[in-house]
Amino acid sequence: MKPKKRIQEMTFAALLTAIAILIPSIMPIKLIIPPASYTLGSHVPIFLAMFISPWVTAFVILASSLGYFMAGYPIVVVFRAFSHIIFGFLGALYLKKFPQTIENHKSSLLFNFVLGLIHAIGEVLACVIFYSVTGEDFQKLFYVLFVLVGFGTIVHSMIDYVIALTIFKSIRKIR
Repeated sequence: MKPKKRIQEMTFAALLTAIAILIPSIMPIKLIIPPASYTLGSHVPIFLAMFISPWVTAFVILASSLGYFMAGYPIVVVFRAFSHIIFGFLGALYLKKFPQTIENHKSSLLFNFVLGLIHAIGEVLACVIFYSVTGEDFQKLFYVLFVLVGFGTIVHSMIDYVIALTIFKSIRKIR
C-alpha cells in the first residue's frame, strides 16, 4: 500500500473511531429498552469504515463498543455493540472483493438487507448468550429478542447504511 493511501486510511480510522465513541454519549435521539437500544446514526461510522477496509472496520467496531461501555449503557447493549464485528468484518471483506456492489442500486439494496439480517442474527445471539449465562427466562424474552432486537436491528441497520452510503458518495465526489 502506498504511504499516502495508508495515511489516509489511518486518518479516516481515527476520525471514525472518535465519532463511534462519541455517538452513544451525545446523540440526542436514542431509545433504550434493554436489551434493545436504538441510537440514530450509531452504525454510520461502522458502515463508512466498511467502505474503506476490513481493519478500519474492526477498529471502529471495537471503539464503538468502548463508547457504549463508557456511556453507561447496560452491559447487554455493550455485548450487542461488540457483536457488530461479525456483520462489519464480513461486509468489509465482501466490499473489498466486490467494491462495485455499492454502485448498483439493486445490488446495494440486497447487500444492505443481507447485512441487516447478519447484523440482527449477531445481536440476537449476543443477547441469547448473555441471558443464558444470567439465567433469564427465554419465554419472557422472546418478543424482546426477536421483535425489538431482531426486526428492529434490521430496520435500524438498513437506515444507517443508507445514511452512510449517502455520506460516502458525497465525500467521494468532493475528492
